[in-house]
Amino acid sequence: MRAPGPCAECGAGAAARYRCPRCGSAYCSVPCCRTHRERCSPDDAREREAAGQEPVPAAGFPEDIPGEEDEQDRVPEHKLRLLGESEELRELLRNPHLRELLLALERARDKSSVLRRLMQEPLFVEFADCCLGIVEPPEEKENVLPE
Repeated sequence: MRAPGPCAECGAGAAARYRCPRCGSAYCSVPCCRTHRERCSPDDAREREAAGQEPVPAAGFPEDIPGEEDEQDRVPEHKLRLLGESEELRELLRNPHLRELLLALERARDKSSVLRRLMQEPLFVEFADCCLGIVEPPEEKENVLPE
């Protein structure tokens, strides 16, 4: 895998961790993605191929690219790793009914309505609470009143 290069929009060196799904240009952040999206054209992909760079499959931009305000809700990678290390979570995932619920959510076209329904299932709520407890322990929650 190649090391990331500079951002095609702001020029930040070695910070471009994301690629445009349409043309393959590298960018470093949501604001740079938005700027690039306004200017991107399929011709950029042809230029990349002519320059000997890897072609990227043509695709539209995802509609749910997080906004700058959503960046604060992103879970850091080190906390996500804690999910894989949790024995409590592993035990929950051994339950075949929970696995079926998760597969139904993954396969659903309208994930938000399925998620609302799943939040009525005690087993799924236990799973969600377990995940949240791992990535956001109670002492880190912002809006919790002291007891």
